Amino acid sequence: MEKKSMFIEQSFTDHKSGDMNKNFDDDGRQKRTGYSYVQPFISKPWQDTLKASPPSENKAMKRASLVGVSTTTFFYMLCGCVGYAAFGNNAPGNFLTGFGFYEPFWLIDFANVCIAVHLVGAYQVFCQPIFQFVESQSAKRWPDNKFITGEYKMNVPCGGDFGISLFRLVWRTSYVVVTAVVAMIFPFFNDFLGLIGAASFWPLTVYFPIEMHIAQKNMKKFSFTWTWLKILSWACFLVSLVAAAGSVQGLIQSLKDFKPFQAPE
Repeated sequence: MEKKSMFIEQSFTDHKSGDMNKNFDDDGRQKRTGYSYVQPFISKPWQDTLKASPPSENKAMKRASLVGVSTTTFFYMLCGCVGYAAFGNNAPGNFLTGFGFYEPFWLIDFANVCIAVHLVGAYQVFCQPIFQFVESQSAKRWPDNKFITGEYKMNVPCGGDFGISLFRLVWRTSYVVVTAVVAMIFPFFNDFLGLIGAASFWPLTVYFPIEMHIAQKNMKKFSFTWTWLKILSWACFLVSLVAAAGSVQGLIQSLKDFKPFQAPE
């Protein structure tokens, strides 16, 4: 009788623990989806590439935003809804590597190549502002330092003269190496990505655009539109808090089985 009681108690505890982890996993999925919709991260690079010729920047930006966000929504809804409908709670964080099988090989390889091509461009978009900031600030602080401000010309066949800066070469290479090593030491990609998404989703994607729209339209306080925009903003804020909690819990769970330079199982 005592053994049976202990078994029931343990089963109940495991069930509660499983439900708790499942809830946090659901929160984590929200935060990762939220990260993919941080529009300012992708809209600013678009705006910088727009020309003043017709159509106007406003119309071109609206069209680019519609196409970009619609495409993003389609693929994320496809992975999120269809993937979880097919695999349920067993759906892995990475659909390409989380199943234990890799057939058909050509399809998995093609998908990974597409991801690599995407990340090469995304890495440049996110890193170039950091590179530019460090290099410009260094040049202002040490204008007479030849290592920082000096540039050497190299003739590239079929490409003309190419300027090389030793400071850029050393600094950018060091940055890439350090970030790669840190990523290998702490292989918690989904949880870190989710935490960043939870922290940036509400202020950048919801709060500031709504507040700017309210100020632009001179909306009166407690009017119908003002009230519902505020409700939307606070609802998204609560979603971000829940997603952040799921991220932190995921990091804690990952640290329990943490092994440097190894992907989590």
